[in-house]
Amino acid sequence: MTGETTVRTAVRIHGRSTQRKALRALLDELPSHGGQLLLAGEPGLGRTTLLQWAARSFRAGPVLHLGPGPGRAAHVTAEQLLGTLRTATAAAPALVCADDVHLWDGPARTALGRAARRLHAADRVGLLLSVASDRAVDPELAPLPVVHLDPLAPPRAAALLDDVTDGAAAPAVREQLLAEAEGNPALLVALVRRLSPAELRGHRPLPRPLADASALAETAGGAPSGPSDHARDLLLTVAAAGQAEDGTDVDAGLVHDALRRLRPAPGPDPRAEPLPEQLVLAGDRLRFRSPLVRRTVHAAATVERRRAVHRALADVWEGGGHRLTGLLHRSWSLGGPEPRPASSDRLAAEAADRLAAAADGAVPASHRLRATAYTRAAELTADGARRAERYTAAAEQALLAGCPERARSLLAAAREHAAPAAVRGRAELVRGVTELRDGPVGDAHQSLLLAASLLTTEAPAEAANAALAAADAAWAAGDLAACLATLAPGPPPRTENPAHGNDGTEGTEGMEGTDGTDGTDGTDRPAAPDGARGPAARTAAVVRDHRVGMRALLEGRLDRAGTPLAQVVERGRTEERPEALLRSAAAALLLGDVDAARSGGARALAAARQLGSDALVPKALEYLAYAELRAGRHPQARTHAEEGLRTALRAGQGNTAAHHRAVLALAASIEEEPDVVTRHVTAALDTARRHGLAQAATLAQWAAARADLGRGRPFDAADRLGLLVLPGPGRGHFAVWRLVVPCFVEAAVLASRHEDARTVLPDFADWAGFGADPQAAAQLARCHALLAPAEHADDLYRRALARHEEAGGDFERARTALLYGKWLRRRRRPREARGRLGTALAGFERCGAGVWAAQARDELRALGAAPQDDGAGKPNRLGRLTPQQLRIARHVAEGATNREVALALGVSTRTVDYHLRKVFAALGVRSRLELARMVGQAEQAQDAQGARGVRRAGHHEKTGAQH
Repeated sequence: MTGETTVRTAVRIHGRSTQRKALRALLDELPSHGGQLLLAGEPGLGRTTLLQWAARSFRAGPVLHLGPGPGRAAHVTAEQLLGTLRTATAAAPALVCADDVHLWDGPARTALGRAARRLHAADRVGLLLSVASDRAVDPELAPLPVVHLDPLAPPRAAALLDDVTDGAAAPAVREQLLAEAEGNPALLVALVRRLSPAELRGHRPLPRPLADASALAETAGGAPSGPSDHARDLLLTVAAAGQAEDGTDVDAGLVHDALRRLRPAPGPDPRAEPLPEQLVLAGDRLRFRSPLVRRTVHAAATVERRRAVHRALADVWEGGGHRLTGLLHRSWSLGGPEPRPASSDRLAAEAADRLAAAADGAVPASHRLRATAYTRAAELTADGARRAERYTAAAEQALLAGCPERARSLLAAAREHAAPAAVRGRAELVRGVTELRDGPVGDAHQSLLLAASLLTTEAPAEAANAALAAADAAWAAGDLAACLATLAPGPPPRTENPAHGNDGTEGTEGMEGTDGTDGTDGTDRPAAPDGARGPAARTAAVVRDHRVGMRALLEGRLDRAGTPLAQVVERGRTEERPEALLRSAAAALLLGDVDAARSGGARALAAARQLGSDALVPKALEYLAYAELRAGRHPQARTHAEEGLRTALRAGQGNTAAHHRAVLALAASIEEEPDVVTRHVTAALDTARRHGLAQAATLAQWAAARADLGRGRPFDAADRLGLLVLPGPGRGHFAVWRLVVPCFVEAAVLASRHEDARTVLPDFADWAGFGADPQAAAQLARCHALLAPAEHADDLYRRALARHEEAGGDFERARTALLYGKWLRRRRRPREARGRLGTALAGFERCGAGVWAAQARDELRALGAAPQDDGAGKPNRLGRLTPQQLRIARHVAEGATNREVALALGVSTRTVDYHLRKVFAALGVRSRLELARMVGQAEQAQDAQGARGVRRAGHHEKTGAQH
C-alpha cells in the first residue's frame, strides 16, 4: 500500500428517511408532551449519527447528553434519575440523549429503563436512547417504542460511497466495496479508509480479504469473546457454519456435533451451558443477532482455530452426505482466500477442481451455495483464465439466487484476469441481465448485445438468449428501432438500423436457428419434433419463435406474428423450467391470451420457488399481475403486484419493482385511494426516469390520468393522456399507448377535444382487429359512440355492451354502461338510464372500483333514484338540492372550475353560475372549500344506504340487471 485514502465526512445522512420521520415526530410533540424512542441496530448502522441529528434539530429547549459516568452509574436509582430529568425540564421541554446504552452496567440500565417508564407526557421530556442489536435488549428497556435501523439499500450505500470519495472509486472497486460492506455505512467508510488512492482508483489490486479482521472489529467495536472456552468455540463454530449459508441460521445439532469433534474429551453436556448473548436459538436453529458480529468473530479468530473448526464442520457435513458443503469447509480448512503458494498450491488446485465439479450440478444445492462454492474455487485457482471463469460462474449463480450486488462484485473480481471470449460473453450476459433488472436499460442493452457477439461462435444458444434479453432491454426502454434491430435474423446487430428482406418475408422465414443452424437440426431434414429433442433444442426453438413473433408484431405484420407466438405458448404447456414458462407467459400476453398468460405465470412462479430461483419470482409475479390487469381483475392484479414488489425489493430488482408499482397504481386508480395512486406513481416514475424505463413510465402516467378521469377531472386526464397517445416524439411506449386510447377518447370528448380523439382511432382500430386485447373491440365501439351523432350513438353503445358480454371483464363493461347511462339521461330517457346506471354501479362494486361507483351513484341521484337521507331516517342537507344542483356541487367539490363543470354536463357556463349561487344559498356556505367539506361529509353518510337503494333500482330494470 502507498498510504490510506483520506475519507471526508458525508455531507448528508443517506437512506434514513423513515427513522428521521419518527425522530421528527418526537421532537415536534415535545413542547406539549414528552415521549421516548429506542434506536436499535447493529454496530455501524448510524445510531450515533441519528442521535446527533436529533440534537441539532431540537430548538424548543435544552439538549442533555446522558452517560453512566465512571464508577457512579451503578449507585444511581431510578428515583434519583427521574428527579434529575424533571428538574432539568421544569422551565422548558428538553431532549435527553443516551447513546450506546447497552455498554452501561446492569444497574445503570435498570435505573434508566425504570425512569423512562415512569415519565409522564406532562413532564415534557423527550428521551432518545440507542442500543446495539447484537445482543438482547435489556428487559427494562424492552417496553419502549423501538425504531430499527437496517442496512442501507444498495442505491443509498452507493450514494454514501460517492459522497465520501467524491466519486473517485473505479467502477470495479466500487462494486466490490459495496458488496463487502453489505449496507453497513461505518464498515464502508472503514474499507475505503484502508485503501490507498491507487487502489481506490483501480490502478493497483485490492487487498485480500477486503474486509479484514481490523476493519470488521473497528466497526463492530471489538471482536466478541465468550466467557468460557466452550462459549468461544460455539461462537466461532456458528460463525464458520454460516460461511456456507450466507450467514443465515444454522442447525444447532450440527454445530454441537462439530463441537464434540473439536473437544472429544468427556465432560458436561455443552447444551446445558448458557448461550452467549450474541446468539439466538429458535427451535433447532442457531444464528447471530448481528451479521457484522458473525463476520467479525470469524475473521478475528486465529488461523489455527478457524481451520480446526472448518475441519470439524467438514467431517460432520460429509458424514451426513452433504458433499458440496463438506468440500467447502474442507477448502476453508486449508487457509484464507490466498493460500501460500509454496506449500499449498497442489492442495488448493485439487480443492478448487473438486468444488467446481460439485458446483456444476452433480450435487443438489441451492444457487446461493453454488455461488459460494464457485467463489471459493476461484480463490483457490492460480490460473487467471480459469479463475475468471469460476468467478463468472459464481456470478451466474448469485444472480439466480437474487443477489445482484454479490453478482456485480464477483464480475468485478473476474475482470481482474484475462479470459476467453466465451467467458467474457457469459460475464457480459450476467452484467446485462443485472442492469436490466436494476440499472439503466440502455446500458443493459449494450452489455447484452456484446454478450451475444462474444458468445456466437462457442455458445450459440446462450448468444440467442442474450440477443432476446437485449430485445427485452430495448422493449423496456421503448426503443422500437433498437428492438427491431436486435430481433432481426442473423448475428447480433452492429448498428441501430434493422435489416429488411426484399421479399417481405424476412423475420419469419429464413431466420437462423439459435443453435447456429438454419433453423433445422443441422441436416437437410426438418428439425425433429419437440418431444424428440433435448432441452437445449427445445429452448432454441422457443427463443427462435419468440424472436420471430415479436419482430412481426412490432413491424405491424400481425398476421405473421400469431403462429410463432402461439407455438411458444403451446410449448409452455409441457414445460417445467421457469425460464421457458416465463417466455410462454410473455408470448401469451402479446397475443392477448390472458388465461394462458395466467397459467404460464403461475407455473413459472411455482417452478422458480421450487428451484430456489429467487431472481425469477418477481418477474413471474409481474406477468401474473399484467394478465389479471388485462382481464380487468384489478384486485387480483393488486395482490400479485404487492407480493411482486416485496420480492423485487428483496432481490435488489429496482426496475422490476417499478413495474409492480405501476401495476399497483393502475389497480388503485379505480379505487377511492388517490394517495396510494400518487405514492406508487411517484416511486415508479422516479426509477423509470433514472433508468430509462419507458414502459413503466407510460403505465404509471396512465394510472395517474385514469385516477383523474375517475374523479371527474377530464381536462387533467386529457392533458396527461394526450402526451402518451397523440403522434409525436413524446408518444408513450410503443406497445402500451394503444391500451391507453379508450381512456384518452373519453377524457378528450369530455374536454371538447373531439378532433384529437378522432386522430388516434384508426391505429386503435387496427389494434382491435389484431385481437390481442380481448376488450379492444368493445372499447372501439364505445369510442365511436362517444364521437357519434345522436342517431348513431345508441346503436354503438348497445354494440359495445354486446361485445363486452363476449369478452368479459366487469370494469370495462361497467364503464361502457356508465357512459351509456349518462347519454340516456341527457336524452331524457330516465327509465333506460336507471337500468344502465344500476348495471354500471353493480359492476363497479363487484370489481372494487370505488371512485367509478361514486360517479354511477351521482348519476342515479340526479335521476332521483337514490334516497336523500343519511341512512338513519334523518334528512340530509344535500337533499335540499335539485338533481342538477347536486351534480354541480359534486363537480365543484372535486375542484372543477365553472367552465369545466359546464363542459362535463353539456350546459353553458352561465347555467353553472346560476345553479351554483342557488347551491350556496340552499346550503348556507360561503366558499368552495366549505362546499367541498360539506359534500364530503354528506356523501360518507349517504354511501352505504345509497348503494342499497341503487342496487334495488338496478335490479328492477331487467335490461340493466345483467352481470
